[in-house]
Amino acid sequence: MTLATITLIRHGQTAWSLSGQHTGRTDIPLTPAGEHEVKALSPFLSADRFSAVLTSPLFRARQTCALAGMGSGAVIEPDLIEWNYGDYEGRRSVDIRRERAGWAIFHDGCPGGESPAEISARADRVIGKLDDMGNSIALFSHGQFACSLAARWIGLDINEAEHLALDTASISILGHSRSRPGIRVIELWNFVTSRLAAPTQADA
Repeated sequence: MTLATITLIRHGQTAWSLSGQHTGRTDIPLTPAGEHEVKALSPFLSADRFSAVLTSPLFRARQTCALAGMGSGAVIEPDLIEWNYGDYEGRRSVDIRRERAGWAIFHDGCPGGESPAEISARADRVIGKLDDMGNSIALFSHGQFACSLAARWIGLDINEAEHLALDTASISILGHSRSRPGIRVIELWNFVTSRLAAPTQADA
């Protein structure tokens, strides 16, 4: 059996990702800067190398998928949608903690939204669906759900996802150990093209 490799792409910048506001089901588009950073990913993403392309139903993920050149063959996967932030939709973590000291989404969830247990179950559902989709799959999703998915991919409890972070328009790869097939690993995490910039004279 060929074990799947998952290429996980977070959508590009939006106005709310720039301001740090929790963006769950609010369906906002990419900023012009977000469109630019996604287009910069295109040389690293070739549609013909994937046996399946799945995207969150939210516009910012679908827009990212299209700008990366993979929109025509993509399938909407409802479980790739971002965390439902409920009462905390549109709010910043720093502001929430002024009212609720010590709040942490991967431990506490969101009132009126999803709990960590619900997110964990949703991530597990996605992983279960990937087994029959071929050996190279692209997923277009969102920051905190993608971190949750990666944690569950390697068998960690959902609260361990707080140790992962993703930039907008980033590529990560989830795969399997070469020395111990069947052991899931994170092969690449949070690759962004801006890190490929040539060093300045001062840096050299």
